[in-house]
Amino acid sequence: MILLGLRLSLRSGRETAARMALIVAGVATGVAVLLATLSLFNAFQSAVGRPCWECTRGTAPSGWALDPSADGALWNLREDYYAGRTIKRLDAAALGDRAPVIPGLSRMPGPGQYYVSPALARLLDSAPREQLADRFPGTRAGLIGQAALSGPDELVVVVGRTPQQVAAMIGTRQVDTVATEPAVDESADVYRFGFGIAAIGLIVPLLVLVGTATRLAAARRETRFAAIRLVGATSRQVNVLAAVDAALGALLGALVGVAVFQPVRPAVAGIRITGARFFPETAAPSPWQYAAVLAGVPLVAACAALWSLRRVRISPLGVARKAVPAPPRAWRVIPLLAGLGLFAGPAFKNGKPEALWADVAIALIMVGLVLAGPWLTMLAARVTARLTRGAATLLAAQRLAADPKAAFRSVSGLVLAVFIGTTIAALVPAVVAGQQVVAGGALNNVLGATLSRPGIPGLSPRAGSDLLARLRAYPGVDVLPIYARADLEGLRPSPDGPPPATSVVECQSLARFPVLGRCPAGARAVLGRFDRLVGADNPLTIDKLIPLAGPDSQSASDTGLDLMAVMIRTGDTATLERLRTLLSGYTAGAPMTFAEVAQVRADLYTRAENVALAMVALTLVAGACSLVVAVGGGLVERRQPFTLLRLAGTPTRTLAAVVLLESALPLVLAAVLAAGAGFAVAEPVIGQLAMKGASLAMPGPVYFAAVGGGLAASLLVILTALPLLRRMTAPDNARFE
Repeated sequence: MILLGLRLSLRSGRETAARMALIVAGVATGVAVLLATLSLFNAFQSAVGRPCWECTRGTAPSGWALDPSADGALWNLREDYYAGRTIKRLDAAALGDRAPVIPGLSRMPGPGQYYVSPALARLLDSAPREQLADRFPGTRAGLIGQAALSGPDELVVVVGRTPQQVAAMIGTRQVDTVATEPAVDESADVYRFGFGIAAIGLIVPLLVLVGTATRLAAARRETRFAAIRLVGATSRQVNVLAAVDAALGALLGALVGVAVFQPVRPAVAGIRITGARFFPETAAPSPWQYAAVLAGVPLVAACAALWSLRRVRISPLGVARKAVPAPPRAWRVIPLLAGLGLFAGPAFKNGKPEALWADVAIALIMVGLVLAGPWLTMLAARVTARLTRGAATLLAAQRLAADPKAAFRSVSGLVLAVFIGTTIAALVPAVVAGQQVVAGGALNNVLGATLSRPGIPGLSPRAGSDLLARLRAYPGVDVLPIYARADLEGLRPSPDGPPPATSVVECQSLARFPVLGRCPAGARAVLGRFDRLVGADNPLTIDKLIPLAGPDSQSASDTGLDLMAVMIRTGDTATLERLRTLLSGYTAGAPMTFAEVAQVRADLYTRAENVALAMVALTLVAGACSLVVAVGGGLVERRQPFTLLRLAGTPTRTLAAVVLLESALPLVLAAVLAAGAGFAVAEPVIGQLAMKGASLAMPGPVYFAAVGGGLAASLLVILTALPLLRRMTAPDNARFE
């Protein structure tokens, strides 16, 4: 029976060959898309799963004296910032002969030397020295190898120092061994969640695609298999024939998909899902994933074929006894409405998100979208039939209304992807816009830096005066010094009142930053919590802090106080980088402008959005393949009635319009339904964030390119199948079994 199944699949005429070609093409496209997704996930896992030398903790050396006989090393790891890009900087000094070495280096740099990653080396060669290279004392000794990097674009520098120099830095630790465990990164969980959602959104349409492809011309195959049963074949033997036929096409498609994926695999590594490229060798499926795809796809295809032949297993005449499927009922829309109601109500109880209710609401919405689709398709078809008088529209509407489940099945995989993509694409622009308009944009080009000296936060009055003089020497620069309150150590927060003011600013400098507030009349300096503003890493909290001074502010004196922080405004990017280079010797971290802080968070949100939109694009590709396979299969199955309609005088363009409408209506309906649900979920979330100047906004052009372009491509794919209609329904070929 296996040999007979192979013979029937490979040597049964042009119609069977055309059906096999469609199956192979559809499955190959789906397999290539799946392998691309697996490659990106593997590359991401390789990047976040590498040994995290940056996670080395060691012990703090505070209070100890340098011991020449000690082993290990002193490490000071921090982040620097240049032109919107983060630089990992490690200042290290060896203690003894057994100093630990990070991956990617054969030895650590000695005093006066530094190693850089290849990307940072290119940046150092192109940037003015006073803006970047002057931050790293010494000479470049070489490049850091791939083992220490998460990707080819990562900026890393390891600077060699003396033990005395590193011990004088804030946050220095004594290290004996380098950490080998992967990093614990909260953003990695966000990306894993995104890949998980992508997998769910992608697997569903791929299963639909494989199932649709293997069920091509199911009615004609059922007739053939029923005839085989009439001549004595058992139900089990027919099952073997069907499974062999489906598995053969799926296996050939999987092999072609693997072959097609190989030349495009290098381009997959260049996709910046996380904002940076992956190393090309990591962006590849593993051998067991190749094996799982080659084994799983034919298995799914065989199961789909057996399910499609369930009527033939009843009796040899089971094909002739086709019953009209029951129409879907209105109850299918209840889960969708319940989920939307929960998300607009209990999911945000007392102004705060309730995780349980939110999860239940999202689950109900996702299930409800799939359940409500057939009922809404039937409803739309019936309304269309009543409102139109065109022959093509009437024929398409009647067919959709007769079997809306089958009509919606080929596009059901798109619903979840478009819903998730729309929700995220509506949220991200609103959040990013809310961050960028903090303080009306008046702080965007203001640099905030918290200052320190060896072992003590803040600068002494003399050192602070020297630094302020150097800062004010730059043309076009406004400086707001923030001094530490003299009795800071004795302050205790009141259990009922607001937290006490911990900083002092001079009113003359504050006048240059009016958005932060104004001093009372006659005051020379005022108390406030200006240090909170400099240390804020979430721009959405800044609007809740300002103004920090007003008519009721308490007067104070700034004489003899330590300089704890500065805020500097400049509109020149070159001056900004020079200021950052100057401040690198006074700060433990990288000074950043408020716009740069917002941009860092915006990049994280945008990368999450890109994952979602990539999922939507891939799903639409699979959905388009499923559509063209479904259209081709429908044409093969309806060859006889379409030919009879054409013989009766129906123009070919009318039949083509019928096929196009039958495919386009469920497709557009699924996209509109999912997008509407996505906006309905995003609106209450944005409302609960209560951001000034932020509201539900239209998604960006990437979203419309992904969704609109995908839908347009799907319709174009359908149009490519229409020329087959003219050839199949030619009156000269009006012969049937």
